[in-house]
Amino acid sequence: MRYRLSQLKINPRSTVGQDLEKLLEAAVHKEIGRSTRRKERRDIKISNLEIIRESIDARKKPDVRLVYTVDFDCDEHLPFDKAKREQYAIPALGERWSTGGQQEISKRPVVVGFGPCGIFAALILAEAGRKPIVIERGKCVEERIADVEKFWKQCAAPDPESNVQFGEGGAGTFSDGKLTTGIKDIRIRKVLEELVEAGADPKILYQHRPHIGTDKLREIVPVIRKKIERLGGEVRFRTKLEDLEYDKGQLRRIKVVSHAEPSCSAGCADAQADYIETGCVILAIGHSARDTFRMLHERGLRMVQKPFSIGVRIEHPQKMIDENQYGDPELAVILGPADYKLSYRCKGSKDCADAAGRGVYTFCMCPGGQVINASTEAETSVTNGMSVSNRDSGIANSGLLVDVRTEDFADDHPLSGIEFQRKYEKLAWENRTEGGMARSTYGQFRCDAGNGLSGVSDEDPVRKSLPAFASEAIMEAMPVFGQKINGFDGDDTILTAVETRSSSPVRVLRDETMQAIGFEGVIPAGEGPGYAGGIMSAAVDGIKAAEKIITGLPQR
Repeated sequence: MRYRLSQLKINPRSTVGQDLEKLLEAAVHKEIGRSTRRKERRDIKISNLEIIRESIDARKKPDVRLVYTVDFDCDEHLPFDKAKREQYAIPALGERWSTGGQQEISKRPVVVGFGPCGIFAALILAEAGRKPIVIERGKCVEERIADVEKFWKQCAAPDPESNVQFGEGGAGTFSDGKLTTGIKDIRIRKVLEELVEAGADPKILYQHRPHIGTDKLREIVPVIRKKIERLGGEVRFRTKLEDLEYDKGQLRRIKVVSHAEPSCSAGCADAQADYIETGCVILAIGHSARDTFRMLHERGLRMVQKPFSIGVRIEHPQKMIDENQYGDPELAVILGPADYKLSYRCKGSKDCADAAGRGVYTFCMCPGGQVINASTEAETSVTNGMSVSNRDSGIANSGLLVDVRTEDFADDHPLSGIEFQRKYEKLAWENRTEGGMARSTYGQFRCDAGNGLSGVSDEDPVRKSLPAFASEAIMEAMPVFGQKINGFDGDDTILTAVETRSSSPVRVLRDETMQAIGFEGVIPAGEGPGYAGGIMSAAVDGIKAAEKIITGLPQR
């Protein structure tokens, strides 16, 4: 009989040089003894122990504990609940995978974009025998890395088709590879298992806040791509969606533009137009495909404005964060660099009432990481954070973001949020200080005529790159965060502007079938069209989109 036990606590120091499975077996025996009113029950044999979940309890620092949930087999009856095993949904489709589902599709489905959403949509379609065609405007990982590193080194204009946002793996390829998510969905297990099969550390299957690291993601994504290709799928890099063509209300084909030469962009003279016959398209275009959003809007796809966030990247010594979060920075050697998550709701002030009610929060915290330039357009500056798998830079960074409301936009056009982003990205470029980005310390940022610091606030490059409500909201939140993490609001804390790409500023409307309203066969999916926020939720939405195609899109 299989059982599940939770809240098994282990001192992390005891795991050094020890077999974790044996430590957990001892903890299980101890819990069995406690439940049967005996000191310990080693006479009861357990087997096939599996870690289901691992988390860190640091509430009584420095007395930090690792907390586990485990499953195990035991032939004797125990006073515990049997394990409730979550099963992944798609295998329940069974025969429909091999028989083509409820409705045959005469043309191969097309997936637009090869970020997390597009990758897992294509994988599920390929596993179902649908032989998807994937088009990705950017380049494969190897070529993309070279383009991005050249951009960072030279601080020139980014390649508009091969950058931190566009290319194999999407924006997630240049990130921490965080796999945390706020959604609850049984498809999450499928995503994690595929990542492990492709080379990720198996610990991501049970860690509370799993991550992969940008260095490992660059190795893992091509492995999944090759699996898709082995299953009959096709991935076309340097190929961009140009148009959707309909006939009598049905999608007939899409127009694409490809550029075979690495130095040729989609708009160059050597770019070649082509058509792909298809009856269904998954739009996994990501949150930075501004030109594609504009094309889709011109074609009549219904879109609405969506709130998002704006702010900065904030940097601290990782040792400071470890000491605050663990109570003992040496624990970081065992547990890994500490992270944090902070939030605050602004009250506003007489100087900036517009900040009232806005949320200020940390986002995409990168322990032991680095701040990067994530621009996609010339003469703009966009910042983001990135970590490699061992998170060993010694610097902690996080997005420090403020709510942006749709009423902050210039007008009611569905794409007005994009122009709001671009406005401040251009300001950050104009105010750049180093590395193509606007940087300063928090001491400089907060200085004004009345606080005794030298300088005035309107001369700070970061403050000049933000809307007034964002600067004031950050100023109000920082002392509160400093109370939670000692030193967080120190004058030497580094700020980099501007972070605008944490989420999409637009939503492409879809109905209960996931199809775009009024556009049969088109499925907007993932983070770009406004239905996800991060690697995991985007991947899950991609799987859902593939399921809709496998089981047959309803005629409307």
